[in-house]
Amino acid sequence: MNNLKLGVEVVGAHNLMPKDGQGSSNAFVELHFDHQKFRTTIKEKDLDPVWNESFYFNVSDPNNLPNLALDANVYSNNKSNQSKSFLGKVRITGTSFVPYSDAVVLHYPLEKRGIFSRVRGELGLKVFITDDPSIKSSNPLPAMESFLHANSQRTQAQSSMRQAPNFISDPFSNDKGGSRRTFHHLPNPNHHQQQPQFADAAIQQPVAYGAGEMRSEPQAPKIVRMYSDSSLQPAEYALKETSPFLGGGQIVGGRVIRADKPASTYDLVEPMHFLFVRVVKARELPTKDVTGSLDPYVEVRVGNYKGVTRHFQKTKDPEWNTVFAFSRERMQSSVLEVVVKDKDLVKDDSVGIVRFDLHEVPRRVPPDSPLAPEWYRLEDRKGEKRKGELMLAVWIGTQADEAYPDAWLSDAATAVDGSVPSANIRSKVYHSPRLWYVRVNVIEAQDLVLAENTRFPDIYVKAQIGNQVLKTKPVQTRTMNALWNEDLMFVAAEPFEDYLVLSVEDRVGPGKDENLGKVFIPLNSVERRADDRIVHSRWFSLQKPSSTDVEETKKDKFASRLHLRICLDGGYHVLDESTHYSSDLRPTAKQLWKPSIGVLELGILNADGLHPMKTRDGRGISDTYCVAKYGHKWIRTRTIIDSLNPKYNEQYTWEVYDPATVLTVSVFDNSLLGDKDSNGQKDMKIGKVRIRISTLETGRVYTHSYPLLVLHPSGVKKMGELHLAIRFSCTSTTNMMYIYSRPLLPKMHYVRPLTAMQLDMLRHQAVNIVAARLSRAEPPLRKEVVEYMTDADSHLWSMRRSKANFFRLMSVFNGLFAVIKWFGEVSMWKNPITTALVHVLFVMLVCFPELILPTVFLYMFLIGLWNYRYRPRSPPHMNTRLSYADAVHPDELDEEFDTFPTTRNPDLVRNRYDRLRSVAGRIQTVVGDIASQGERVQALLSWRDPRATVIFLIFCFMAAIVLYATPFQVLALAAGFYVMRHPRFRHRLPSAPLNFFRRLPARTDTMLIGPKDIQLTPVVLWQPQGLPNSSRGIDDVVRARRLKIMIRVATHGGVTLVDHLGPNTPPITEYSNEVQAPASVVEPSS
Repeated sequence: MNNLKLGVEVVGAHNLMPKDGQGSSNAFVELHFDHQKFRTTIKEKDLDPVWNESFYFNVSDPNNLPNLALDANVYSNNKSNQSKSFLGKVRITGTSFVPYSDAVVLHYPLEKRGIFSRVRGELGLKVFITDDPSIKSSNPLPAMESFLHANSQRTQAQSSMRQAPNFISDPFSNDKGGSRRTFHHLPNPNHHQQQPQFADAAIQQPVAYGAGEMRSEPQAPKIVRMYSDSSLQPAEYALKETSPFLGGGQIVGGRVIRADKPASTYDLVEPMHFLFVRVVKARELPTKDVTGSLDPYVEVRVGNYKGVTRHFQKTKDPEWNTVFAFSRERMQSSVLEVVVKDKDLVKDDSVGIVRFDLHEVPRRVPPDSPLAPEWYRLEDRKGEKRKGELMLAVWIGTQADEAYPDAWLSDAATAVDGSVPSANIRSKVYHSPRLWYVRVNVIEAQDLVLAENTRFPDIYVKAQIGNQVLKTKPVQTRTMNALWNEDLMFVAAEPFEDYLVLSVEDRVGPGKDENLGKVFIPLNSVERRADDRIVHSRWFSLQKPSSTDVEETKKDKFASRLHLRICLDGGYHVLDESTHYSSDLRPTAKQLWKPSIGVLELGILNADGLHPMKTRDGRGISDTYCVAKYGHKWIRTRTIIDSLNPKYNEQYTWEVYDPATVLTVSVFDNSLLGDKDSNGQKDMKIGKVRIRISTLETGRVYTHSYPLLVLHPSGVKKMGELHLAIRFSCTSTTNMMYIYSRPLLPKMHYVRPLTAMQLDMLRHQAVNIVAARLSRAEPPLRKEVVEYMTDADSHLWSMRRSKANFFRLMSVFNGLFAVIKWFGEVSMWKNPITTALVHVLFVMLVCFPELILPTVFLYMFLIGLWNYRYRPRSPPHMNTRLSYADAVHPDELDEEFDTFPTTRNPDLVRNRYDRLRSVAGRIQTVVGDIASQGERVQALLSWRDPRATVIFLIFCFMAAIVLYATPFQVLALAAGFYVMRHPRFRHRLPSAPLNFFRRLPARTDTMLIGPKDIQLTPVVLWQPQGLPNSSRGIDDVVRARRLKIMIRVATHGGVTLVDHLGPNTPPITEYSNEVQAPASVVEPSS
């Protein structure tokens, strides 16, 4: 029996519009849900009415609950004419309903009913769902009830109020042990997922509902909606929308419902309170050693957590200027102790101590000025004043404090007995270096000096910048001059610290080259350009090959010289990530940058259900941090140690210059905090999220829980969920619309385009340069992190990705295939009425051809309007079905995770090569068939088949006469009616033109095909239950027809597949990993 009910508590309204002509209103609320209607009592002469009345609706179909909506209409009762005036409405969709334990009172702004409606104010509602059988639904109002029944309304409201205590007794009774109630039967599976939120944001509830008990612990926002790009996407891998309480208020459906308190600067994260302690310096510290020296440092201790500054040697007036931040959630003490100690080899001595009562620490909220530090006299353990003073500043603030990014964080560190290097756990903002393309045009060399004159030299030029090495083509010359005129492209980063080194070399023999001279050119002296203007060439004198120092270039020169044209190309965008998900498309030269079109704000809230990535003290743990990249700006959150549900609550902003860009956010495990031998000292990837800016609506706040999906050798695996809040604010809508008409890449990519091979090589070099620069920061952003964020290895071969791209291509053409199928049914008169209507439409379009294009564009316009109802409400996310990750074979995954070059055993590599040959054989056959059709078209006029060409020429001459004498509309009508003729006028045999075309000669008979020794070996790839082992021979193919068994006929150098084993069996599209060589089709009767 269905006991599911929707409970609605109408708390009150605020600042309503006066409607009675006397500056007031007689307000009441009508509730509509699932064909049921309830009404509150009327509050006379009150613009801020308070009802505190509860109603319960029956839910007829729990599975349809997300598609229902609750409508709350506020009216004013007019006693004079027994009518009602509209004051506003609130509509709450079914995806926002939560269980009672998670429900809070929300004040919804009243909305208009029409264009000319005048409304204002807010309506406070508490909406929840329950399956408590002891609760009875309220009595719905009759359909034609009037205001004459006001007394019955009051009686009904009072009876519904009396039912409320019965509802409360169950979820909060003592026998429950204070546990929260979970509704496991809810139709929307998202309601089982929870995300953290602030308990402070809960609004005061009526006493009857036990609000104090609800606020005893932080409540989690409910997942209110789930989206999936495909209906076949598993629910656990789908995106989930949440409604968390953030700094600006609660997020419901992308809108911010403001709280009573003012919004902070960090309005996309939950406010987290920290105790900040700034240790500035000390003076006149007493000595503790016999020698009179002092090595002071400061230890800040709060409960079980402590922070330590660095120590200074032999000084009484040290200066630290270090900030510590202790999370208030983890503090278990009310006293702050700041101890000055003397560093010693055996035991550190205490110099003095300063104590603070945490209840008396002031609060600071930016933009207040920073708290000024003060001098405090040191005390001993007994509280007596001692010599020496310490300058401190102590305050309570949030992560919006400017001291937060550089502070030592207690929530990112272990307890007192743990040692964590603070440099590796701190949050950081990085800026990747500005990258330039270096174009080296090697023109010629003159007056080369050879060691031997007994042969013609084979000259080439080798150019090198850092680890990048390129060579020109070798040129054989009979003189001592060589000409190349060849371009070499490199990647360089500012500031330019490297040299461009060019060496002219002579290939003496295999593996033996002789250096004829070198040139050292500093990159900071190379000319820069932002367009394709010609750069003047220069002659450079070669240095003797024995010289290795740059300074020797000026004094060690000889007659040989090299002609070069070198420039730094700033008109290109240096690609360090794929163009499909690039985060920046601007050119290198800043003078070519356009103004920004908006601001992207990202709030990294928390992660849930992370998998342990390592072990410590015999238990699985994770020390996680997040990395986000957009444009040149990289951010790294602080590392949360020993937590599988870390809370980051860090907010960052980026300027947006192009909407066709992608924000990338990843989660990693910090391996530097683990054992020395764990994970090979590499930060392990936990998952990645990509968000395309063009899919975000302007001004809307997207709060979603993103599943962290990682592809392992065993298959796709969910490593947890990452909770993000994203908002894109557009500063200029006109500029953003104009950008859609501009080229995706800068002008130089089209004026002087680079080849695909060059772009791939340059992208690889750019990733290496960025990784090298960021790895030298503090804390370092390691190379494996940069490569994972930029997908450095995405260009390598993968059978899984090849299949996924093939199915993507098929899905693109699904619409065309559907139209072709529909037209085939029309032509076959499957539905005579539809065929007749198509004939009428065809006649109209032929008679009035000027209507064709308007009809097509109007049809597309109407389709777009229709699809607006089904538009995606969330950013797209990783789709396992689209990626073909849920049905991939383990051997294909093992091949994808193999290194390049391969490290697998030769037998396995041979099998994979044979499988690749089989796939390539199919592609080879398709390409050959397409070429054959084109050759048949060429054969029409090539006289390769004289009789066919004569027939075609006669047809062309007759067709020219007929087309000249007959109007085009008549021919079009005749052709259309012929194509759509009735089946009784059709023949099963192919038409004469098709037969004529198929008889035309192709060039396949002139191609060489190597003979192959075929040896048949029957192998059963799959056998259904109940099939005897004897049914494994080729002779049993016909007998296996009804069993639809797949049998492979293996050959030496070739493969034959039994492709149709029954009249309704679809063709085989997936093959075993053991399939070898090209495949063909053998009919079952063979």
